[in-house]
Amino acid sequence: MKTPKRIQPLVEEGLIDEVMRQLMSGKEATVYVVRSGDDIRCAKVYKEANERSFHQAVAYQEGRRVKNSRQARAMEKGTRYGRKMAEQVWQNAEVDALYRLAAAGVRVPRPYICHEGVLLMELVTGADGNAAPRLNDVELDRERALAYHAALLREVVLMLCAGVIHGDLSEYNILVDAHGPVIIDLPQAVDAAGSSVAASMLERDVTNLANFFGAFAPELQGSRYGAEIWMLYEAGLLTPDTPLTGVVAAPEGPADVGAVIHEIALARFEEEERERHQLAAQGWA
Repeated sequence: MKTPKRIQPLVEEGLIDEVMRQLMSGKEATVYVVRSGDDIRCAKVYKEANERSFHQAVAYQEGRRVKNSRQARAMEKGTRYGRKMAEQVWQNAEVDALYRLAAAGVRVPRPYICHEGVLLMELVTGADGNAAPRLNDVELDRERALAYHAALLREVVLMLCAGVIHGDLSEYNILVDAHGPVIIDLPQAVDAAGSSVAASMLERDVTNLANFFGAFAPELQGSRYGAEIWMLYEAGLLTPDTPLTGVVAAPEGPADVGAVIHEIALARFEEEERERHQLAAQGWA
């Protein structure tokens, strides 16, 4: 196919030899299957801010900083230069998270390079050698649902031990290769130590998993793995091998009204994102 304009610089640099086909187009990027020498990879071309349906919510930006004070001021003022810097921070967040998580043993695509809004990374393939399907498109039974749920909980724990929370985890941004689930789409990754809503984001991610797999394994519905994981993390007791029960004692004392309101706002945002994911799924090829 014709080389997209945004990918052309990587072709000129010899990083990509051929653009083979478009793989998918989503809310934040378009992904292409490309050839680099003898390797088949994928190139994720981030959409411009005015073209994305996923907006950089404050909850996701919190904790992200730039070292250059001029850039930081420009970003705060929202100048043209500042918006450009904000875009770079947004895109680099995924690259940084991928390197960080891969080093921690989390099952994510291996990144190679990010150049001017194009991320070149590993193409995750299924058992048939073709591009791996999303979890939403995989046939599940109770046994497989429980196995995948347990595997993904371990990935969530590994991520948190590395200081990262996905922030938008669902059946739409998990691929399934020959060895199980692989987590993708991390530009909205949350820094566990630098975000005031980290606990809420983590619990939402884990609840999304329970809700999805609960359709095949009803015993997962109502589990509280997210709250348990965060409680262990805060207490400094969380390790990749920490056994989890999914049960947390009910809190004593008056309810935190502010926290409840915040949870409602997050739930509303989550539903809007789920609808966008469903629309984006129609573009998966």
